[in-house]
Amino acid sequence: MQSIHYDNLQETLYYEAMDNGLHVYVLPKPGFQKTYATFATKYGSVDNHFRVEGQNEVRVPDGIAHFLEHKMFEEPEGDIFAKFASSGASANAFTSFDQTVYLFSATENIKDNLETLIDFVQNPYFTDQNVEKEKGIIGQEINMYQDNPDWRAYFGLIEALYKEHPVRIDIAGTVESIGTITKEDLYTCYNAFYHPSNMLLFVVGGVDPEETMEWVRSNQARKSYEKQGSIERLFEPEPQEVAQKRKESRLAVSLPKCLFGFKEKQVGLTGEEQLKRDLTTKIMLDLLFGSSTELYQKLYDEDLISDSFGHEYNSSPQYAFSAVGGDTKDPDLLLSRIREEVDRLKSAGFQAADFERARKKKMGGYLRMLNSPENIAHEFTRYQFRGADLFKVLPVYESITLEDVNQRLAEHVDWEQMAVSVVLSPA
Repeated sequence: MQSIHYDNLQETLYYEAMDNGLHVYVLPKPGFQKTYATFATKYGSVDNHFRVEGQNEVRVPDGIAHFLEHKMFEEPEGDIFAKFASSGASANAFTSFDQTVYLFSATENIKDNLETLIDFVQNPYFTDQNVEKEKGIIGQEINMYQDNPDWRAYFGLIEALYKEHPVRIDIAGTVESIGTITKEDLYTCYNAFYHPSNMLLFVVGGVDPEETMEWVRSNQARKSYEKQGSIERLFEPEPQEVAQKRKESRLAVSLPKCLFGFKEKQVGLTGEEQLKRDLTTKIMLDLLFGSSTELYQKLYDEDLISDSFGHEYNSSPQYAFSAVGGDTKDPDLLLSRIREEVDRLKSAGFQAADFERARKKKMGGYLRMLNSPENIAHEFTRYQFRGADLFKVLPVYESITLEDVNQRLAEHVDWEQMAVSVVLSPA
């Protein structure tokens, strides 16, 4: 077991790679009553076309990663949620574009709950009957999201930005795509992506690192895994330009919803290079659209935005884009006002004092996040899967300059790379 000490944060992380390739991390938090654990696979909704080294190329139905996550909670002897509850734990799971995460939080019976978490994820149980039953459940979930204006605006934007990359496909897939899923498809994906070498276990809270690591060692020693080769994710070439400039949807909304965003031209970044671009972009977006900016206040006073107005930046080695917006009475006037102000700032550049304030705000938010076991666990796994280290974020923030942020503004906010998604009430 290795220990990694981060002196500036006064945190010590413990790490061990199990014989089967599983990466295990333990972050003790003395004085914390709650323990939070995540068992994650580097496998998400975009991984629908792949090849495992030494095996044939495989293409599977859209939405299968999310479908698989649902089915993992079903065991021959009953519901796993009930087993966690009987040991005083709260369990859950989620699927994103590029990872699937199973988790629990508890203040007692940590060993038992950790065993339950690891064992059920490493023991799939798929039958023709339970797969068919799940199709109706997930179909209802898909239809529910199709009636959600925020969801429609968000995925409408991604569909407008991307023409080929599967990030444009709803994480749950479509009713038609999940209708073709078989138990054999599920086992194919499970065997490819749920191998321990493609997974990460993270435990944070009031735990003893050596004791926790020994629990995991003993658990994994009872199981046998053949060594697996690397996984090649296969993607169609994505054009640099956006798929379409504007996408409109119609739903029963009291106010229109308007989201716009910019598609990155450069992809393929990993590790610290990607981390620095990610953090620099987030500072830049705060300086443009944050609630303390002059633009935000002006738009708010004109009644063009509400408290729903916000922004985010989503990046991976294969795709990266920003998303900005919210409810507005006049999408076109909002976009016109924003373009005027952004063009002015692109010409003048950000002020040094504003930059320092935004950077320090981000650094403060990061330090506050380290008091939350849940946030640490989710962010740590996300960063690891993208080749970066959550606990090295602070020095990267410290290295970012005003020049970096102004350059990011010029690079990222390219009107040719912008798409708009609008949800309007029925005509």
